[in-house]
Amino acid sequence: MRQLKGKVKETRKQKKERKEENLKIHQQLTSIVLPTIGIVIFMVILYVYVKTRPKFEL
Repeated sequence: MRQLKGKVKETRKQKKERKEENLKIHQQLTSIVLPTIGIVIFMVILYVYVKTRPKFEL
């Protein structure tokens, strides 16, 4: 059969699966990616602080 031009309609099942997938990805983003980025930023700040602090000599 010939394919019709234009956008293919999405069934209810496909739409539901896509929404569940997007929700799962969003949850992974907030539970894995953001804390990892936070730790990396913290480590950079800590490194810069340690390397630039004044050294006290007695």
